[in-house]
Amino acid sequence: MRNKMIYQATFQTRSKQLGSALSKDLHKKYGKRSVRVNEGDSVKIVRGEFKGVDGKIGKISPQKNSVTIEGIKKEKTKGDKFDVYIHTSNLVVTSLNTENKWRIAKLEGKDPKKIPVKEVPKVTKEVPKVTKEVPKVTKEVPKETKETEKTKKKEDDN
Repeated sequence: MRNKMIYQATFQTRSKQLGSALSKDLHKKYGKRSVRVNEGDSVKIVRGEFKGVDGKIGKISPQKNSVTIEGIKKEKTKGDKFDVYIHTSNLVVTSLNTENKWRIAKLEGKDPKKIPVKEVPKVTKEVPKVTKEVPKVTKEVPKETKETEKTKKKEDDN
């Protein structure tokens, strides 16, 4: 059973396992202890090598149940830098990314289906009418060529 929950978990289950604790202020505001982390959330690391570091979440990896935080990198012996993945249980969310109104409504305990959606004005594309006018093709030879042809004929006759 443990293997199914950890190593063979479905994407939905892994997504639910990406939760982190909320800070005391957010805990009082929303009445929840934890939340699934999203890109753009500000977090503080509470355990591990980078304890006490604040930053924004850059990437989320459901396979590793961990996230990368902007500005936290390790250096290889050859000088290359790479992102450090930190498990979500070692984080405390200090501020939320409020771009997703559905997520905020769920946190506040409101029905997300009843969120007023801003009406977007309808843009109609007016296609200009294109008329195909075929230019008349006339086979007029320039005057210079007519004169040169006449002179060539005269020279040939001589």
